[in-house]
Amino acid sequence: MRTALAISLLSALAAFSAAADTYPQRPITMVVPFAAGGPTDVVARIVAEPMSRALGQQVVIENVTGAGGTTGITRASQAAPDGYTVMMGHMGTHGAAPALFKGLKYDPAKSFDPIGLAAGTPIVIVAKKSLPAENLKSFIEALKSGGASINQAHAGVGSVSHSTGILFDSLVGAKPTLVVYRGTGPALNDLVAGQVDFMTDQIVNVAPQISGGTIKAYAIATPERSPSLPDVPTTKEAGLPEYEVSAWNAVFAPKGLPADVRAKLVAALDTALKDPSARKRILELGGTVPKEAEAGPDALQKLVESEVARWTPVLRSAAEATP
Repeated sequence: MRTALAISLLSALAAFSAAADTYPQRPITMVVPFAAGGPTDVVARIVAEPMSRALGQQVVIENVTGAGGTTGITRASQAAPDGYTVMMGHMGTHGAAPALFKGLKYDPAKSFDPIGLAAGTPIVIVAKKSLPAENLKSFIEALKSGGASINQAHAGVGSVSHSTGILFDSLVGAKPTLVVYRGTGPALNDLVAGQVDFMTDQIVNVAPQISGGTIKAYAIATPERSPSLPDVPTTKEAGLPEYEVSAWNAVFAPKGLPADVRAKLVAALDTALKDPSARKRILELGGTVPKEAEAGPDALQKLVESEVARWTPVLRSAAEATP
């Protein structure tokens, strides 16, 4: 009986090894936890195309929306860890979510096998054109003295504009009135119209308006200026070096991937990020392509852990302070 059991186990291991060697044998689903057309969806589609070529199978995008992106990530985390389901997470789903959503059904640092960072989307501090302050320093002074009379727009709890806005307010000691919208689109429309005073949001959403002069930009929260907005100073140059934040996007898989399968996915993403067309599209959007030392699984794991540690106290403190 022991011999039969041993043969059975060896057969199973052989079959498992063969499956890993021939992976992938069918299309791979990449769950995007936001609506089509948004920044995360755009990044996912940019990298999915060259990843498909590298893997020899189509990487198919599936948009699963809800609860600040946590609905789609929860579903994807519960899929079989066989390499046929991956997900495009971001700073909100894998950094801010634990502090914003009670009863979260996944642990950003423990429920996934990280594949790699896909792109960064810098945050820009923007305001209505008619606001008197001409630089970040004078804007912060006006913001602190104005208190609740200053209106800050954001696209809903769990959105990038919400989380990064709360972090900004916390760092400068401001308490503006938060005005909630159902998305960045209507929030930005009202900012252009002068109905709200300011917001913090991703460069891909605000760059056209900044370039067109319909809103003003005080600073971009990156170490270096963006080629897309060369005249906008960094937060360090503007006097707020501690406000450095990017709405990064990254590929994850359910925990427990076979090592060979994970290696193939990591290699495919690496190939995608080296693809000239993909790099050009990311940069044209104002995004950043991660450096090689920042792009791999180990670096992504450390990023997730640091982001959870960074966002949890800030967002929980803000929630406690809200009446």
